Amino acid sequence: MLYLKSMLNVIDNSGAMMVECIKVLKKGPRTPARIGDKIVVVVQKAKPVPPNLTGQAATQRVRKGDIRNAVVVRTKYPTMRPDGTQIRFEDNACVLLQKSGEPIGTRISGLVAKELKDKGYTKLVSLAPRTV
Repeated sequence: MLYLKSMLNVIDNSGAMMVECIKVLKKGPRTPARIGDKIVVVVQKAKPVPPNLTGQAATQRVRKGDIRNAVVVRTKYPTMRPDGTQIRFEDNACVLLQKSGEPIGTRISGLVAKELKDKGYTKLVSLAPRTV
């Protein structure tokens, strides 16, 4: 479960490294986010943008202080599956999204939960090296 002010790792190649959750979309005011939920985040730590980078690659990069949408792909809090098993990860992680819902990055590093496929994020699941 992710509450407001939670820090998350970013596991795509959009340029952001660490973000802070400021809003959970389509939930109550104090409802935490779980795997597959959309959230609004502020970029707290980002890789520097090279000065010689131009074109679409420069506009897709994120900078510190940017406000973006993201989807939660891993949580420390255990998630119960329909078959009775629980899945829990070592960290809280997310993938940044564009306004259209497509991921900003072109690669995803690390594991993602297979619950994302059920929630309609097939593009994210296909970019990830492994689902758990």
